[in-house]
Order: sequence, then C-alpha cells, then structure tokens
Amino acid sequence: MSTSSQGSLISWPNPAPAVTERLRQLAAFALHHSLPVALWRLPNASAPQLCLSFSAEAALTGLPPALEPTAPAGFAFFPFRDSDHNPALFLPADVLYDTIQPDELRVNEAAAGASTLLPQLIDYLTKSPQPTTHSQNLPWPVSPQPAPHAATQAEYTALVERGVRAIEKGKVQKVVSSRAARWPLPADFDALAAFSELMERYPRAFVSLVSAPGAGTWLGATPEVLVELTADGRFCTMALAGTQPLPPDHQPQHAIWRQKEIEEQALVARYIVSCFKQLRLREYDETGPRTVVAGELLHLRTDFSVNLRTVPFPTLATDMLRLLHPTSAVGGMPRQAALEFLQKYEGYDRAYYSGFLGPVNLPAPGVSQLFVNLRCFQVRPGEAILYAGTGLTIDSDPAREWQETELKLTTAGAILS
Repeated sequence: MSTSSQGSLISWPNPAPAVTERLRQLAAFALHHSLPVALWRLPNASAPQLCLSFSAEAALTGLPPALEPTAPAGFAFFPFRDSDHNPALFLPADVLYDTIQPDELRVNEAAAGASTLLPQLIDYLTKSPQPTTHSQNLPWPVSPQPAPHAATQAEYTALVERGVRAIEKGKVQKVVSSRAARWPLPADFDALAAFSELMERYPRAFVSLVSAPGAGTWLGATPEVLVELTADGRFCTMALAGTQPLPPDHQPQHAIWRQKEIEEQALVARYIVSCFKQLRLREYDETGPRTVVAGELLHLRTDFSVNLRTVPFPTLATDMLRLLHPTSAVGGMPRQAALEFLQKYEGYDRAYYSGFLGPVNLPAPGVSQLFVNLRCFQVRPGEAILYAGTGLTIDSDPAREWQETELKLTTAGAILS
C-alpha cells in the first residue's frame, strides 16, 4: 500500500479483491475492533459508500450535526428521541471508501485512534484473508435495549381509535401512530447480502446498513429526504405523506387519493412552510404535491428548495434540521402535543425508527443528505424488529391504518422471506 503526498489517500494492494469483498473486509475490520461503520447507497445511484470511525466514543454526540461546509465530515445516525437508551451518533469519516473510485481509501490520519488502528487496517487489508463469502458470523452489535413490544391488531386498533378521539377533541390536528413487528431471521441471513438486495429492489431509495456499539445493527430503504445540501448550492426538503399500494401495471399518475391522504400530506407541507416562516425565509420554491413511487407503494410528495447562491443563509440547513426533526410526518401536529400523545400511548420505544440518518459533508464539503429512517429494521439474535406507522386524521379508519402498516412492513421485510 502507498500513501499519497497529502497523506490522505491509500491504495489497495494488487491484485485487489472485488468491490463487494472490499466492503466486507472493511466492515469486518470495524466489527472485530468494535468500531462504528456505515454503508449506504444514495437514491438513483449505483455505487455504495462506506465510512468507519476509529473511535466509538468519538461517535457519541447529543447534538444534531452541523451542516455547514466547514463542519466535520461523517455519517449521522439519530434516534426519534435523543436519550441515554438510544444515543445520537455522528460517525466521523476516519476511513471513507467510495466505490466510484474503487482503488482508493481516504483516511484521516489525525483522527483519534488513527495512530494505532490505521497501521492495523493497512496490515489487515494487505494480508487480506481468503474472500469472506458470508458475513453471518461477523460480530454485528446488538442493541443493549430489550426488544420492543410488538402490538397486536387489537392493540393497534385501540391506539388509532384513541388518536382519532384526541383529534376530535382538538388536542391534536394529526398524530402519526406506529408499531413494531418481530420477524424471524432466515437461518442464513447475511447483513451485507441483505444490503445488496435492498439496493437492487429499491433503486430510488436511500439504502443503508449502520452498525455501532450501543445502537445495534440497522438496515433500511427509506424514500424520504429530511434535509439536503446539493453540490450546486441548493437546500432541499420534502413533505411526504399519504400511502396506497401500487397495483401491477399501473402508473403513478393514475392514482386516486382520498381526502384523508390529501389532508394528511397538506399538514406536513404546511409545517415545512411554517419552519421557513420561523426563520423569516420567504424565497423558496415549492413543487407539488405529486404522486411518487417508493418500492411497491405510492405516496404524495411536495418538494421545497432554496437557492443558497441567491439567498445567502449559510446556516439554513442546520437551522431547518433542528426545526424539522421529528417532522410532522413521523410525529404529528402540533408537534409537542403529538409527541406527548405518542410518549403516553404508543407503548414502545421507536429507537432509531423515524429518526434520521445520512452522509454529512460527503463526498465533498457542502454536500449533505439526511433521510428520515423509515422502512427499516434492527437485527437481533434470530429475529428482525421492523417498524411501520400511519398518519391519523379525523377520517382515519383503524382497519385501513392496520393494513397500511402491513404494506409498509413488506418493503424492508421482503428481503427476510
């Protein structure tokens, strides 16, 4: 291996293994050293990326990441609610592998722990073992928290009915109820192979595999952008709500939406506009709502963007992130009243479901993409914990809401069959 003159690029040895094997080797190194690692594929992209941190302690943070170009580069993994049980994580990109440039690793030689671990990593990759055809036996961390309660249909029906009554009484305008489900893992389950299958199944989704001590191991394929900063200087976010199945041989433009879904989506869009108003920002573009495909489901989506080259607002993304999370699409409105309802009645800990995740200042400063952690599951011994939720309005029907959660569970759950 050789180091570039900048001391930040390391070349793979020749002959180098296949790209999928290199990802396995990096993941294996991180797991055997109890280090956090994140693997992801952006929507409509073909090449996955991986980052690992040389210190699990350095990944712990109680604050949302700063999204300015001068802020650290890494991968954010935040829970629905920040707590001691589910720590907020920001994985510094001490090692970054972008498979668009498959023969290079970018490393931070000044990172905490790098002086010890970087030589070990180089040695490990140089003397790479025989190809690891399976990751089943890798020491994937498990959340130290107990598995959450999985609601029965009767329990979820009672939650929906309680939510509708709260709306009728004016306590909330909307509340997003959710539930967990426990599915058995296949005997030969391979987390890295599952990540690859999610990439194949859902090319338009943000696909991720995140593993960290204290947080466990999570896989997902989410359709929802929370906050994005693009290379051409735009801030973007979206309102995504309303769900119906995509029938075979049907086009999205042929979808017919009920008043319930239209109103649910409009509430989310109005909340984003209210956040812009809190920041006294009026120069934004709004497009939609329109019907979009996410896996085998259809949603209503409205896009918002701000041209930061004509509207100088360097902290806009950071400020909006703090105002938006948790969004009304995963909590409800008014936000505080809806969150208090969920805390009291939902009956389980969401952990990282409906939190957010994604690369910050990667692959370059000023480019960040954070997504709402939907259509995801955590891996536990012998089982996966899947999650799904529905937005309740005054017109919600418990049987329909249960069926909607069943549909959503099949997105990530399809790879467990």
